[in-house]
Amino acid sequence: MTEPEAEDRKPQSDEARSAFAPPAGVASALEDESQTTSEFAIPQGLAPPEPPSAEQEGSAFSTPRTYRGAPAFTPPTGIPVVRLTKEVPWQDRMRTMLRMPVAERPVAEPIQRTEEDGGPAVPRVLDLTLRIGELLLAGGEGAEDVEAAMFAVCRAYGLDRCEPNVTFTLLAISYQPSLVDDPVTASRTVRRRGTDYTRLAAVFQLVDDISDDETEVSLEEAYRRLAEIRRNRHPYPGWVLTGAAGLLAGAASVLVGGDAIVFVAAALGAMLGDRLAWLFAGRGLPEFYQFTVAAMPPAAIGITLTLAHVDVNSSAVITGGLFALLPGRALVASVQDGLTGFYITAAARLLEVMYFYVGIVTGVLLALYFGVKLGAELTPDAALSSSEPVWGIVASMLLSLAFAVLLQQERSTVLLVTLNGGVAWSVFGAMHYAGELSPVASTAVAAGVVGLFGQLLSRYRFASALPYTTAAIGPLLPGSATYFGLLSIAESDVNAGLVSLSKAAALAMAIAIGVNLGSEISRLFLRVPGASTAGRRAAKRTRGF
Repeated sequence: MTEPEAEDRKPQSDEARSAFAPPAGVASALEDESQTTSEFAIPQGLAPPEPPSAEQEGSAFSTPRTYRGAPAFTPPTGIPVVRLTKEVPWQDRMRTMLRMPVAERPVAEPIQRTEEDGGPAVPRVLDLTLRIGELLLAGGEGAEDVEAAMFAVCRAYGLDRCEPNVTFTLLAISYQPSLVDDPVTASRTVRRRGTDYTRLAAVFQLVDDISDDETEVSLEEAYRRLAEIRRNRHPYPGWVLTGAAGLLAGAASVLVGGDAIVFVAAALGAMLGDRLAWLFAGRGLPEFYQFTVAAMPPAAIGITLTLAHVDVNSSAVITGGLFALLPGRALVASVQDGLTGFYITAAARLLEVMYFYVGIVTGVLLALYFGVKLGAELTPDAALSSSEPVWGIVASMLLSLAFAVLLQQERSTVLLVTLNGGVAWSVFGAMHYAGELSPVASTAVAAGVVGLFGQLLSRYRFASALPYTTAAIGPLLPGSATYFGLLSIAESDVNAGLVSLSKAAALAMAIAIGVNLGSEISRLFLRVPGASTAGRRAAKRTRGF
């Protein structure tokens, strides 16, 4: 045996086996001491691991050296969470967490004080959440935004494992305290729906205050404010709403080439139809009959002017009256629910819109049928002319103003939505009349601008986007295409009528999709200063399988 091999077999000293051996070139203080052992030395009887041989035998089940995937178990540092800064509106933060798996959601930090002992009053928090969601859903808010508001209220009061569920008429929420406790589930049914954007804005302000860590809102205070919101009267009386319906119809008749006489006739027809609808509503009749009776006076006035041989554009009178009845708000909400994955709610809203349209069609067809039988000569080409650009912009702004009043909006938002409606009509006119592009494409782009501006205003005001978008799409509603289709059917030209009604449906879908696309663009690319630049997590859908 050679001398180097003999030295290799010698047992190493404690200093050599210590994990804190000094590096080469550095003098160790242990050399001057008489200590020969270390408390970090390997115990006797335990052999140190042998170095791997040069030719280590591989295994078919071993992880390849080039594999850089995620570890099989939870890493020691935990699963990284999504960074949600306070500068981001609470709607976006809640949407992000709702789209995350429950196990990956950040633990809720209670923002609001619930009880003196510090524990959340679960039944009261769930009841408050359902009441807030009921007002939002009854006011026409989309299902995704209603779920986000309900989730925000629960997390603000310390309930982190909550799952809200919203359908067309039913709201439910489930809370599971822990993995071993039974879940607590509560539900509430929406019996009545009404349009009041002032009340909607007040509910959004309440949710914003509850979600704000700098504002203290106890459960008692939240219940008190919610009761005040329910008791508040509408900002505009009934006679103002009737006048707004007349102004809307008159402005719409100017958009399709009407003059002063047409403006007055369309306004009178719309106001008479509005009063008849209020009368039927007071008798408890369904909305289908209310829309049917409200659509008859404008058509009857237009036919009467034609039979009297008055030199006016009677088709513009009927078209203007239809603008005050078209359910643009319900259509936008239904398409928005469908695009965000709430298919049951979207189908129910679309069915409601279909019934409204059938009611309008029934009322107008009854009037047109008797008018044609009496010898009224109604030509569809008479209403195809467009107004002057300046008058068109003024009329579109008046239409949006009247629409905002009908929606019971706050007075502070009326001016902004009026300007937004003028911008929408300017974009549509520049693309369709000046650029000679398709009306469907022009409508979609104009609606996208409306959705973009509305979402920007809502994000910086931490409010709902509906008050800034719904009234602004009024000038884009397919009133003339709907009238032409009904007139063709009344004159026994069913094929032309179906083509025109299909065009009206395409325009309506373009409006709804454009508004939603503009809102999504603003969320994707336009952020609040100081907000996180992390990507917005979206729901993963099927890919054709």
